[in-house]
Amino acid sequence: MTRHVVFVLYPDVNVLDVAGPLEVFSQPGRNGFVTPAPYRTTLASVDGGPVRSSAGAEFATVKLDSLAGIDTLIIPGGQPSAPAVSKALHAWVPQVRRVASVCTGALILAAAGVLTGRRATTHWQYAAQLQAIDPGIAVDTDAIYINDGPVWTSAGISAGIDLALALVEADLGHAVAMRVAKQMVVFLKRPGGQSQFSAALAAQSRDAGFAELIAWITAHPGADLRVDVLAERMNMSPRSFARHFVAATGQTPAAAVEALRLDAACRLLTETALPLKRVALDAGLGDAQTLRRVLLRHRGVNPQDYRQRFGCT
Repeated sequence: MTRHVVFVLYPDVNVLDVAGPLEVFSQPGRNGFVTPAPYRTTLASVDGGPVRSSAGAEFATVKLDSLAGIDTLIIPGGQPSAPAVSKALHAWVPQVRRVASVCTGALILAAAGVLTGRRATTHWQYAAQLQAIDPGIAVDTDAIYINDGPVWTSAGISAGIDLALALVEADLGHAVAMRVAKQMVVFLKRPGGQSQFSAALAAQSRDAGFAELIAWITAHPGADLRVDVLAERMNMSPRSFARHFVAATGQTPAAAVEALRLDAACRLLTETALPLKRVALDAGLGDAQTLRRVLLRHRGVNPQDYRQRFGCT
Protein backbone atom coordinates (compact mmCIF):
# COMPACT_ATOMS: atom_id res chain seq x y z
CA MET A 1 0.00 0.00 0.00
CA THR A 2 1.37 3.38 -1.05
CA ARG A 3 0.13 6.26 1.08
CA HIS A 4 -0.23 9.66 -0.55
CA VAL A 5 1.15 12.37 1.75
CA VAL A 6 0.35 15.92 0.70
CA PHE A 7 2.01 19.04 2.11
CA VAL A 8 -0.20 22.12 1.81
CA LEU A 9 2.07 25.14 1.29
CA TYR A 10 1.44 28.88 1.35
CA PRO A 11 3.59 32.04 1.09
CA ASP A 12 6.40 32.31 3.68
CA VAL A 13 6.15 28.67 4.71
CA ASN A 14 9.17 27.46 6.72
CA VAL A 15 11.58 25.42 4.60
CA LEU A 16 12.50 22.94 7.35
CA ASP A 17 8.85 22.35 8.21
CA VAL A 18 8.52 20.99 4.69
CA ALA A 19 11.96 19.53 3.96
CA GLY A 20 12.42 17.67 7.28
CA PRO A 21 9.23 15.58 7.14
CA LEU A 22 9.59 15.21 3.36
CA GLU A 23 12.98 13.60 3.90
CA VAL A 24 11.57 11.24 6.52
CA PHE A 25 8.83 9.98 4.20
CA SER A 26 11.29 9.48 1.33
CA GLN A 27 13.71 7.34 3.35
CA PRO A 28 11.86 3.98 3.61
CA GLY A 29 11.45 3.62 -0.16
CA ARG A 30 14.66 5.30 -1.25
CA ASN A 31 16.82 3.11 0.96
CA GLY A 32 14.85 -0.08 0.40
CA PHE A 33 13.62 -0.37 3.99
CA VAL A 34 10.17 -1.15 2.58
CA THR A 35 9.31 -2.25 -0.96
CA PRO A 36 7.52 -1.04 -2.88
CA ALA A 37 7.94 2.54 -1.64
CA PRO A 38 5.30 3.06 1.06
CA TYR A 39 4.85 6.80 0.49
CA ARG A 40 4.19 9.14 -2.40
CA THR A 41 4.60 12.81 -1.54
CA THR A 42 3.17 15.87 -3.22
CA LEU A 43 3.65 19.57 -2.56
CA ALA A 44 0.37 21.39 -3.08
CA SER A 45 -1.12 24.83 -2.54
CA VAL A 46 -4.58 26.30 -2.84
CA ASP A 47 -3.82 27.97 -6.20
CA GLY A 48 -0.93 25.80 -7.42
CA GLY A 49 2.27 27.14 -8.95
CA PRO A 50 5.46 28.38 -7.22
CA VAL A 51 5.29 29.16 -3.50
CA ARG A 52 8.00 31.32 -1.98
CA SER A 53 9.27 30.15 1.41
CA SER A 54 10.36 32.29 4.35
CA ALA A 55 13.98 31.60 3.38
CA GLY A 56 13.43 32.82 -0.18
CA ALA A 57 13.57 29.43 -1.89
CA GLU A 58 10.56 28.54 -4.01
CA PHE A 59 8.62 25.29 -3.99
CA ALA A 60 6.83 24.09 -7.11
CA THR A 61 3.30 23.04 -6.14
CA VAL A 62 0.24 21.57 -7.77
CA LYS A 63 -3.29 22.80 -7.11
CA LEU A 64 -4.76 21.07 -4.06
CA ASP A 65 -8.13 20.55 -5.72
CA SER A 66 -6.47 18.63 -8.57
CA LEU A 67 -5.47 15.80 -6.23
CA ALA A 68 -7.28 12.63 -5.25
CA GLY A 69 -6.65 9.66 -2.97
CA ILE A 70 -4.91 11.67 -0.25
CA ASP A 71 -4.01 9.69 2.85
CA THR A 72 -2.34 12.36 4.97
CA LEU A 73 -2.49 16.16 4.82
CA ILE A 74 0.38 18.03 6.46
CA ILE A 75 0.20 21.76 7.18
CA PRO A 76 3.70 23.18 7.78
CA GLY A 77 4.34 26.30 9.81
CA GLY A 78 5.43 29.71 8.65
CA GLN A 79 2.64 32.21 9.18
CA PRO A 80 0.26 32.27 12.17
CA SER A 81 -2.63 32.41 9.71
CA ALA A 82 -3.34 31.37 6.14
CA PRO A 83 -7.07 31.97 5.63
CA ALA A 84 -7.18 30.33 2.20
CA VAL A 85 -5.65 27.14 3.60
CA SER A 86 -7.96 27.11 6.62
CA LYS A 87 -10.96 27.51 4.29
CA ALA A 88 -9.75 24.67 2.05
CA LEU A 89 -9.32 22.39 5.05
CA HIS A 90 -13.04 22.50 5.79
CA ALA A 91 -13.59 20.48 2.63
CA TRP A 92 -10.50 18.31 2.71
CA VAL A 93 -10.18 17.11 6.32
CA PRO A 94 -13.27 14.84 6.20
CA GLN A 95 -11.88 13.17 3.07
CA VAL A 96 -8.47 12.12 4.40
CA ARG A 97 -7.37 9.51 6.92
CA ARG A 98 -5.40 11.97 9.01
CA VAL A 99 -4.20 15.56 9.13
CA ALA A 100 -1.05 16.88 10.77
CA SER A 101 0.62 20.20 11.46
CA VAL A 102 4.13 21.42 12.13
CA CYS A 103 4.78 24.44 14.34
CA THR A 104 2.35 27.30 13.56
CA GLY A 105 0.50 25.02 11.16
CA ALA A 106 -1.57 24.18 14.26
CA LEU A 107 -2.95 27.73 14.23
CA ILE A 108 -4.15 27.17 10.67
CA LEU A 109 -5.84 23.94 11.76
CA ALA A 110 -7.40 25.76 14.71
CA ALA A 111 -8.80 28.48 12.45
CA ALA A 112 -10.43 25.71 10.40
CA GLY A 113 -12.05 24.25 13.53
CA VAL A 114 -10.07 21.02 13.21
CA LEU A 115 -8.68 21.11 16.76
CA THR A 116 -11.86 21.85 18.73
CA GLY A 117 -12.16 19.43 21.65
CA ARG A 118 -8.73 17.92 20.99
CA ARG A 119 -5.31 18.04 22.62
CA ALA A 120 -2.79 19.90 20.51
CA THR A 121 0.60 21.57 20.60
CA THR A 122 2.56 24.15 18.65
CA HIS A 123 5.76 26.15 19.06
CA TRP A 124 5.85 27.28 22.69
CA GLN A 125 5.94 30.92 21.58
CA TYR A 126 2.53 30.58 19.87
CA ALA A 127 0.73 28.46 22.48
CA ALA A 128 -1.26 31.38 23.88
CA GLN A 129 -2.26 32.45 20.38
CA LEU A 130 -3.42 28.91 19.59
CA GLN A 131 -5.54 28.88 22.73
CA ALA A 132 -7.00 32.29 21.86
CA ILE A 133 -8.09 31.11 18.41
CA ASP A 134 -10.10 28.27 19.91
CA PRO A 135 -10.59 28.03 23.70
CA GLY A 136 -11.94 24.53 23.11
CA ILE A 137 -8.44 23.21 22.40
CA ALA A 138 -6.51 21.51 25.22
CA VAL A 139 -3.16 23.13 24.47
CA ASP A 140 -0.05 21.30 25.71
CA THR A 141 2.89 23.70 25.76
CA ASP A 142 5.51 21.03 26.45
CA ALA A 143 4.85 18.20 24.01
CA ILE A 144 7.09 17.63 20.99
CA TYR A 145 4.10 16.17 19.18
CA ILE A 146 0.60 15.02 20.05
CA ASN A 147 -1.66 12.45 18.42
CA ASP A 148 -5.36 12.89 19.12
CA GLY A 149 -7.34 10.54 16.92
CA PRO A 150 -6.81 11.38 13.24
CA VAL A 151 -5.18 14.72 14.10
CA TRP A 152 -1.48 15.16 14.82
CA THR A 153 0.23 18.40 15.87
CA SER A 154 3.87 19.15 16.63
CA ALA A 155 6.05 21.82 18.17
CA GLY A 156 8.42 24.19 16.43
CA ILE A 157 10.27 23.59 13.16
CA SER A 158 12.63 20.64 13.83
CA ALA A 159 9.78 18.87 15.65
CA GLY A 160 8.34 18.20 12.21
CA ILE A 161 10.96 15.47 11.88
CA ASP A 162 9.83 13.95 15.20
CA LEU A 163 6.25 14.09 13.96
CA ALA A 164 7.03 12.45 10.63
CA LEU A 165 8.96 9.66 12.34
CA ALA A 166 5.97 9.05 14.61
CA LEU A 167 3.69 8.85 11.57
CA VAL A 168 6.06 6.37 9.92
CA GLU A 169 6.15 4.30 13.10
CA ALA A 170 2.34 4.28 13.24
CA ASP A 171 2.17 3.15 9.60
CA LEU A 172 5.14 0.83 9.18
CA GLY A 173 6.15 -0.21 12.69
CA HIS A 174 8.92 0.53 15.13
CA ALA A 175 11.75 -1.23 13.27
CA VAL A 176 11.30 0.77 10.04
CA ALA A 177 10.99 4.07 11.90
CA MET A 178 14.15 3.25 13.85
CA ARG A 179 16.06 2.56 10.63
CA VAL A 180 14.94 5.90 9.24
CA ALA A 181 15.99 7.70 12.43
CA LYS A 182 19.41 6.05 12.35
CA GLN A 183 19.84 6.91 8.68
CA MET A 184 19.03 10.55 9.41
CA VAL A 185 21.12 10.57 12.63
CA VAL A 186 18.22 11.80 14.79
CA PHE A 187 16.29 10.51 17.80
CA LEU A 188 13.32 8.30 17.05
CA LYS A 189 11.73 9.65 20.23
CA ARG A 190 13.41 12.73 21.59
CA PRO A 191 13.60 12.56 25.41
CA GLY A 192 11.76 15.27 27.26
CA GLY A 193 9.59 18.10 26.03
CA GLN A 194 10.08 21.36 24.18
CA SER A 195 10.00 23.53 27.31
CA GLN A 196 13.18 21.97 28.65
CA PHE A 197 14.78 21.75 25.21
CA SER A 198 17.99 19.80 25.79
CA ALA A 199 20.40 20.27 28.65
CA ALA A 200 23.24 20.92 26.21
CA LEU A 201 21.27 23.65 24.45
CA ALA A 202 20.13 25.21 27.70
CA ALA A 203 23.72 25.34 28.94
CA GLN A 204 25.09 27.03 25.84
CA SER A 205 26.22 30.62 26.20
CA ARG A 206 27.58 33.48 24.15
CA ASP A 207 31.03 32.55 25.46
CA ALA A 208 32.59 30.25 22.85
CA GLY A 209 34.92 28.73 25.43
CA PHE A 210 32.10 27.55 27.65
CA ALA A 211 30.09 26.39 24.61
CA GLU A 212 33.03 24.18 23.61
CA LEU A 213 33.28 22.88 27.17
CA ILE A 214 29.57 21.99 27.21
CA ALA A 215 30.02 20.15 23.92
CA TRP A 216 32.97 18.22 25.38
CA ILE A 217 30.99 17.29 28.51
CA THR A 218 28.11 16.12 26.34
CA ALA A 219 30.48 13.81 24.47
CA HIS A 220 32.17 12.54 27.65
CA PRO A 221 29.50 12.23 30.37
CA GLY A 222 31.33 9.40 32.10
CA ALA A 223 34.54 11.40 32.54
CA ASP A 224 35.71 13.00 35.77
CA LEU A 225 33.68 16.21 35.68
CA ARG A 226 34.42 17.70 39.07
CA VAL A 227 34.70 21.48 39.18
CA ASP A 228 38.46 21.46 39.70
CA VAL A 229 38.94 19.19 36.67
CA LEU A 230 36.74 21.37 34.46
CA ALA A 231 38.42 24.51 35.76
CA GLU A 232 41.82 23.09 34.86
CA ARG A 233 40.53 22.32 31.38
CA MET A 234 39.57 25.99 31.05
CA ASN A 235 42.87 27.16 32.58
CA MET A 236 41.04 28.85 35.44
CA SER A 237 40.98 28.52 39.21
CA PRO A 238 37.98 26.52 40.51
CA ARG A 239 36.46 29.59 42.18
CA SER A 240 36.86 31.79 39.10
CA PHE A 241 35.60 29.01 36.84
CA ALA A 242 32.47 28.46 38.93
CA ARG A 243 31.70 32.19 39.03
CA HIS A 244 32.18 32.70 35.27
CA PHE A 245 30.26 29.51 34.43
CA VAL A 246 27.19 30.68 36.34
CA ALA A 247 27.40 34.13 34.71
CA ALA A 248 27.67 32.61 31.23
CA THR A 249 25.12 29.80 31.49
CA GLY A 250 22.79 30.71 34.33
CA GLN A 251 23.46 27.51 36.28
CA THR A 252 26.17 26.03 38.44
CA PRO A 253 28.70 23.60 36.96
CA ALA A 254 27.27 20.79 39.13
CA ALA A 255 23.71 21.42 37.92
CA ALA A 256 24.85 21.54 34.28
CA VAL A 257 26.86 18.34 34.59
CA GLU A 258 23.97 16.49 36.23
CA ALA A 259 21.55 17.65 33.50
CA LEU A 260 23.94 16.65 30.73
CA ARG A 261 24.54 13.27 32.32
CA LEU A 262 20.80 12.77 32.62
CA ASP A 263 20.44 13.55 28.91
CA ALA A 264 23.08 10.93 28.18
CA ALA A 265 21.29 8.40 30.38
CA CYS A 266 17.98 9.10 28.64
CA ARG A 267 19.58 8.52 25.25
CA LEU A 268 20.95 5.18 26.44
CA LEU A 269 17.58 4.21 27.90
CA THR A 270 15.75 5.01 24.67
CA GLU A 271 18.29 3.71 22.17
CA THR A 272 19.78 0.64 23.82
CA ALA A 273 18.81 -2.37 25.89
CA LEU A 274 21.73 -1.92 28.31
CA PRO A 275 20.98 -2.83 31.92
CA LEU A 276 20.31 0.14 34.21
CA LYS A 277 23.60 -0.35 36.03
CA ARG A 278 25.53 0.03 32.77
CA VAL A 279 23.40 3.00 31.68
CA ALA A 280 24.17 4.78 34.93
CA LEU A 281 27.87 4.01 34.67
CA ASP A 282 28.24 5.09 31.03
CA ALA A 283 26.28 8.29 31.68
CA GLY A 284 28.47 9.18 34.64
CA LEU A 285 25.72 8.77 37.24
CA GLY A 286 27.51 6.01 39.14
CA ASP A 287 24.86 3.43 39.90
CA ALA A 288 21.26 2.50 39.13
CA GLN A 289 19.96 4.02 42.35
CA THR A 290 21.47 7.41 41.51
CA LEU A 291 20.05 7.15 37.99
CA ARG A 292 16.61 6.46 39.42
CA ARG A 293 16.83 9.35 41.90
CA VAL A 294 18.02 11.89 39.31
CA LEU A 295 15.47 10.80 36.70
CA LEU A 296 12.62 10.99 39.18
CA ARG A 297 13.69 14.44 40.33
CA HIS A 298 14.02 15.91 36.83
CA ARG A 299 11.51 13.97 34.74
CA GLY A 300 9.11 12.55 37.31
CA VAL A 301 9.46 8.97 36.09
CA ASN A 302 11.64 5.98 36.98
CA PRO A 303 14.11 4.47 34.45
CA GLN A 304 11.98 1.39 33.71
CA ASP A 305 8.90 3.46 32.91
CA TYR A 306 10.94 5.94 30.89
CA ARG A 307 12.38 3.15 28.78
CA GLN A 308 8.96 1.57 28.29
CA ARG A 309 7.47 4.89 27.19
CA PHE A 310 10.25 6.10 24.88
CA GLY A 311 12.31 2.98 24.29
CA CYS A 312 13.64 2.10 20.87
CA THR A 313 14.45 -1.54 21.64
